[in-house]
Amino acid sequence: MMTPAVALPLRAVLADDERLPREQLRAALARAWPELEIVGEASHGAQALHMIDSLQPDVAFLDIRMPEMSGLDVAHVVRTLPRPCAVVFLTAFDEHALAAFDAQAVDYLLKPVDEQRLAQTAQRLRERHAQPQSATWDMARLQAALQPTPLPLATPALKWIQASVGSAVHFIAVDEVLWFRSDDKYTVVCTAQQEAVIRTPLKELAQQLNPDHFWPIHRNCIVAVGAIEKSERDAFGRTRLKVRGMEKWLEVSRSHALRFKGM
Repeated sequence: MMTPAVALPLRAVLADDERLPREQLRAALARAWPELEIVGEASHGAQALHMIDSLQPDVAFLDIRMPEMSGLDVAHVVRTLPRPCAVVFLTAFDEHALAAFDAQAVDYLLKPVDEQRLAQTAQRLRERHAQPQSATWDMARLQAALQPTPLPLATPALKWIQASVGSAVHFIAVDEVLWFRSDDKYTVVCTAQQEAVIRTPLKELAQQLNPDHFWPIHRNCIVAVGAIEKSERDAFGRTRLKVRGMEKWLEVSRSHALRFKGM
């Protein structure tokens, strides 16, 4: 007679850039879900992503607003991992906005955490774990729910850039740009033919670019996705990108490296 398998406790990573809310969540989980094993705690998004990739928890509790990478940014990359985990967001968004996706697969906890709500989340995660096929979720639907009435963009998405090359001003189509790089007081615009400069800060420029076409790979660099030829890790474990037609390799920061793990 075979001995029935013993179910292992679920494992979790907690991520919040503020220590007190993180400690409060740990204590609340100990009361609402005592069998849950907390295997890691992160204080920023990049650290959370590293823990999720290395520790392979069953669930990650992610604060939406964190430095380096937001909870949403982390969740985007988690979806691409060989073993993605379930995600629960911690957020201070208004409860009425959150109700728009309350019934969807991604869970949320409104801060400060209500223990009755946490108990419901724990039960939902247990049920999801018992039926893995129900763990899939749509990040686009989540973002739409988190921002149910988005404000119109102050400026339309960029199509052309006026950039300086020496004393001349060139009109460059955004579709021709390979990458943007922050350089002191300027932003360098690199195309296959030339490098030019603009005064718009990289952070401000990023808000005007299509996020499906341009990815940040470092706090100082945004690259055109369609221009990426390949990625590789050097002898020190650092990730870098090769752009088509260019000799130069671009460095990828640790907080963005997992995006290219499968390339």
